[in-house]
Amino acid sequence: MGKKGEGFFLSRLRANVRVQPPTTTSQHGCSHEPPTTSIEIKGRRIIVVVDSCSEAKNALLWTLSHCAQPQDSILLLHFLKAKTSQSGDLANKEEGEDESCDKPTTSRADKKVSALKTMCELKRPEVKTEVVFVKGDEKGPTIVKEAREREASLLVLGQKKQHPTWRLLMVWASQARPVTKHDFVEYCINSSPCMAIAVRKRGKKLGGYTLTTKRHKDFWLLA
Repeated sequence: MGKKGEGFFLSRLRANVRVQPPTTTSQHGCSHEPPTTSIEIKGRRIIVVVDSCSEAKNALLWTLSHCAQPQDSILLLHFLKAKTSQSGDLANKEEGEDESCDKPTTSRADKKVSALKTMCELKRPEVKTEVVFVKGDEKGPTIVKEAREREASLLVLGQKKQHPTWRLLMVWASQARPVTKHDFVEYCINSSPCMAIAVRKRGKKLGGYTLTTKRHKDFWLLA
């Protein structure tokens, strides 16, 4: 990716980031806060899709450290698959790891999401954190619908590491056919009403994160 493309991508990421004005120090060593105004800064609503996978936790950690501002609010969105027939359940297990909405599964999901909410409150207590569970037949369309109805400013998703050969096949397949609802992350990136970012944490040797948006694939953010 050239410097021009990198600059455009980073400018899109920073578009909604609001930096607080710095404090000034007088000759006597006393710090002075900048004058306050009556204008209230409206924060963004950031939706982070969470589940039991480590990729979702990494995406949330990236959001807390690189994206969320004090005036923003984070909504932890957990998808639960609507009850289906036994044949449908078998297909779900083969296609992905979506959790059903039966009572035992819901109870386990509630504990996991509560732990993530606690992590947010410990790391960024100034950022408001909410939790919501949504039920639906299709994961991608359900999340896109929630992002639209809740007027989200940013949608963050965890992305699993894929073998290079598999990624090339997926790129070729995406050019040969439209993205389907079963391609969960790709569907959300292409259909979200707001900017959607897929986050994948790099290995210890390389470090940083790999970000994917509608315009840029596998952008390496070394931070």
